[in-house]
Amino acid sequence: MSTPIHALPTRPLTIAVGQASSAPLDVPANAAAAAELVHRAADRGAELLLLPELFLSGYQLAGIAAEPARYTVTPDDPRLEPLLRACAATGTAAVLGAPVRDAATGSLHIAALAVDRAGRVAAEYRKQFATPNERATGFSPGTGGCTIALDGWRLGLGVCWDSGFPEHARAAALDGAHAYLVGALFGTGGGRHQRATVFPARALDNTLYVALANHVGPAGPYTGCGGSAVWGPDGRLLAEAPESGSALITACLDPEALARARTEEPVLVQPGLPAAPAGRTLAVLG
Repeated sequence: MSTPIHALPTRPLTIAVGQASSAPLDVPANAAAAAELVHRAADRGAELLLLPELFLSGYQLAGIAAEPARYTVTPDDPRLEPLLRACAATGTAAVLGAPVRDAATGSLHIAALAVDRAGRVAAEYRKQFATPNERATGFSPGTGGCTIALDGWRLGLGVCWDSGFPEHARAAALDGAHAYLVGALFGTGGGRHQRATVFPARALDNTLYVALANHVGPAGPYTGCGGSAVWGPDGRLLAEAPESGSALITACLDPEALARARTEEPVLVQPGLPAAPAGRTLAVLG
């Protein structure tokens, strides 16, 4: 049963968004980098850290597909230990991109892993809108959405191209999400326009906070354009990283601002809207 969309959180939530490059196909190095970013986020008072798409492996589709046993990640993967220890030590949750393989079918997926405050992988969301290039390289789309819950906030997860489909963020909002968290790889060139256009639209469409963690610099065949950011539920930009260089930004998600936006723009209570799609999962991060 979906949480009513008018059930709002009662306290602010501070989130951090990390913008960084990944070491190509080096899961241990990237897990250590993620752990360091968790500590930095905690030092800034953040309760959750969001990192880019395929952060743990880099955007190295061909390499992952060639040796999936080596480069995909499982929830009990010992290479994740530095990250899990950092989350447990700081009480900070994390959401970050990873390649995964379905244990039953062997299919490859681009996923977002959610680590809870106790240092456990609590959720695995699989990108639902895999790009044509990703499908051609052997990656399959996921079949269901995912919401995570933290301190009364419901946070819908997305990965990169998911955000280009309005129904994806809307499904999260209809599932009671107060924010939409997306790890991505938007490249230089058209990616700059895309990230600056799509994300405030998703926020305004659904009166929810939107956060983007983007790659920066070389990322497989692309160059990440940076610009990681957080937008408010009215679509206004709240915090933004530069287009070059690693960065860590923070933003406070305010329940009063959320309530005000949903009162002024009651798009989610419009008669005739469908219920939240079936097949969504919910994980509590603490």
